[in-house]
Amino acid sequence: MAQSDGAPKRSSAAGGWGALKSCGKHLLGSRAPLSGARALLKANQPDGFDCPGCAWGDPEHGSSFEFCENGVKAVSWEATDKRTPPSFFARHTLTELRGWSDYALEGEGRLTHPMRYDAASDRYLPVSWDEAFAEIGATLRGLDHPDQAEFYTSGRASNEAAYLYQLFARAYGTNNFPDCSNMCHEASGVALIDAIGIGKGTVLLEDFEKADAIFCVGQNPGTNHPRMLGDLRRAAERGAQIVVLNPVRERGLERFADPQNTVEMLRGSSQPIASHYLQPRSGGDMAAFRGIAKIVFARDAEAIAAGRPSLLDRAFLEHHTAGLDAYRAAVEATSWDAILDQSGLTYDDIAAMADVYLGAQRVIATWAMGVTQHRHSVATVREIANLLFLRGHIGRPGAGLCPVRGHSNVQGDRTVGINERPSAAFLDSLERHFGLAMPRKHGHNVLAAIRAMRDGTSKAFIGLGGNFLRATPDTPVVAQALASCRLTVHIATKLNHAHLVPGAIGYLLPCMGRTEIDRNAAGKTQIVTVEDSMSMVHGSGGINKPASKELRSEIAIIAGIAQATVGSAAIDWAGLAADYDRIREAIAATIPGFSEYNTRVRKPRGFMLRNLAAERVFETASGRANFSADALPAETEHQVAKKSRNTFVLQTFRSHDQYNTTIYGLDDRYRGVYGERKVLFAHPDDLAEIRDRLGERVDIVGLHADGVTRRAEDFRLVPFDMPRGAVAGYYPELNVLVPLSTFGEKSDTPTSKSVLVSLEARAAA
Repeated sequence: MAQSDGAPKRSSAAGGWGALKSCGKHLLGSRAPLSGARALLKANQPDGFDCPGCAWGDPEHGSSFEFCENGVKAVSWEATDKRTPPSFFARHTLTELRGWSDYALEGEGRLTHPMRYDAASDRYLPVSWDEAFAEIGATLRGLDHPDQAEFYTSGRASNEAAYLYQLFARAYGTNNFPDCSNMCHEASGVALIDAIGIGKGTVLLEDFEKADAIFCVGQNPGTNHPRMLGDLRRAAERGAQIVVLNPVRERGLERFADPQNTVEMLRGSSQPIASHYLQPRSGGDMAAFRGIAKIVFARDAEAIAAGRPSLLDRAFLEHHTAGLDAYRAAVEATSWDAILDQSGLTYDDIAAMADVYLGAQRVIATWAMGVTQHRHSVATVREIANLLFLRGHIGRPGAGLCPVRGHSNVQGDRTVGINERPSAAFLDSLERHFGLAMPRKHGHNVLAAIRAMRDGTSKAFIGLGGNFLRATPDTPVVAQALASCRLTVHIATKLNHAHLVPGAIGYLLPCMGRTEIDRNAAGKTQIVTVEDSMSMVHGSGGINKPASKELRSEIAIIAGIAQATVGSAAIDWAGLAADYDRIREAIAATIPGFSEYNTRVRKPRGFMLRNLAAERVFETASGRANFSADALPAETEHQVAKKSRNTFVLQTFRSHDQYNTTIYGLDDRYRGVYGERKVLFAHPDDLAEIRDRLGERVDIVGLHADGVTRRAEDFRLVPFDMPRGAVAGYYPELNVLVPLSTFGEKSDTPTSKSVLVSLEARAAA
């Protein structure tokens, strides 16, 4: 466990021998180390499978070892020889299993048979696939309206599975598509569509080889997407300035030891990553970027007054942007007192960032959920885009915007139609191709789906992967919402807590994983496709034997439910499931950019979807890249918290042995925590004061004024380098404190990085 006094013992650098030891531990823990190691040699390879660990882009010429510690954990987790067969459910009631940890549940291994919940025994019982499909279809047909059903998607679903899923739900009659992206990067999509006309980044992986400066904001690649560290390290080695803005000092952004560098491993050395590491208050990034822009405008005015060339890219601004004057007026109207108080940085900190920005010819800005899970996240992403516009850092090599997605295909799922607010053009295209009328009413996102199930206006939940209960805010409310449904269906590889709160009719349907061979009835090996954070689409074909003969692919399960629900008169579901090439043909016929899909995706590394914004063609209402003139928030949570002695701003994040809600282990070596998860990080000075008042262990109490009591009990205090007034801990354990009623403006994303809490002494047992 972490030390209870002084700083926790942390790894000296990300990667290194610690990463190799962790890889070995997880391979051995899978009880299938040889097949796991064999699978890893095919991860991210042209003739192998796409790593399910994250959405970071793949190199053009990847070696056979182009994987990372996260990938090893993900593959070992899936390729385990541990099984959760019907006999397991015969021994355990769901009431008992609800008392197990997330780690213990998934540690039982792969699901093997389709199961149906039996309320009389409080157990899952085995059922045939045909029986499951028939009852699910009949129940869906029996709802008063298709909008009473929710179709949730995890970002690990392939393009083919996601496309078939949205086609089924729309043929059924609804646009209710709560999606994991609603909880993470929705703000990025909303902001970028308004700013540049597309909800994606504009860079390729190769751009990191050319950038002079990289602003890395609100993310922890050492844990969340470790392959990114290699690209940041190579950029730093050739002299690029890497500016990190992150409230918590994360080891992976400080130093990185490449486990694939033999000399470095033998010497026990590492290389620095960040040239500048700044720790704004949580939610202070918008103010920090506003301060950079304020200095840039001031220095530009000085240059012009002195007869020197403008520091701005005047040609780009004149020909490709709109709204500059309003933005400049907003910047100049923002006081330095507001910027410094809200950001928590000094003027010198911000001036140093401005120096880097002005000294670089090619700038990349990259961010993740530390930016997107606040009330003002959309405005913050717009502010980041504003800064890049000023010097034309869009649409040229080595420069651009780069939101870093989490799940390996969360971006692809949105591209192929998982969207509760589909465009009219997309629905028109589906109607023309399939000859079916498509629903036009906008559907539910995650928060709307939870409210609808809670209130009884939605009565069915279908989950294509994921752990809906533990990934969402206000966990008890979500449990109540799921349990109140007439029907719940979970398509999954392993058991998790979402499966333990079934509706009146509850199904648990086991599916193949990405590492497993998927053959159709004719013996043809099928491939699926995914899209990474850089809009590269590539194929993925498993190499391991499926965990059970009873497993079906996600696509086969979707097709079976669809056929039982809407029939096959208009769409040949069985035919599409029998040959995934046919699904890709339909995608090519209905979605721009996928022409010759089946041919292009079988080429090494696949193909890039055209990104017009990267070509300086902006499909916005103005036809230009749009500046935003939003004011800073009137008050951030940190500004509220500092008015009271016992009020703190909580952010939730992952441990190092975790990917989203999947817990691979109980260690977080980069933060010095071992064998536990119920810890609360705080600045050493805050922690000393808390200990004096409350002791070593505390309860964390939510302060949202909505009449709901929110409490996370018995957390151990751990000192960490972070701003005063901030605390942090792991989700999903702390999601009980995130209110359903607080969310991002324009994005509806839960505000998991800015939750007001107080601390109370833990009562003696």
